[in-house]
Amino acid sequence: MRLLLDECLPKKLKRAFVGFDVVTVPELGWAGMKDNVLLETAERAGFDVFITIDGGIRYQQNMERVSLRIVALCVPSSRLEDIEPLIPLVLELLPTLKMGEHRSLPIRERY
Repeated sequence: MRLLLDECLPKKLKRAFVGFDVVTVPELGWAGMKDNVLLETAERAGFDVFITIDGGIRYQQNMERVSLRIVALCVPSSRLEDIEPLIPLVLELLPTLKMGEHRSLPIRERY
């Protein structure tokens, strides 16, 4: 499964996804793209899942046209220490996602 991490996520987050093909938006030179262009480009490039902290992405884009699976992490910041507690939930969720599905993972109680 190919995962694309949004540009707002720390590059070190890639290490949490052992066994997956993980690339960041900046590594591909796609930083600064509008979300609709980014999602279309990611689909054409063969990515399966887009991971972001942009919780509003499903309201800002026409999700009916997107076959990419999208996971939005609801965290207080883009700091690695805020995101890491959600990684077990993401790893559990990934195999269950269907094409075009969007899922938001909630903020943990400690926030």
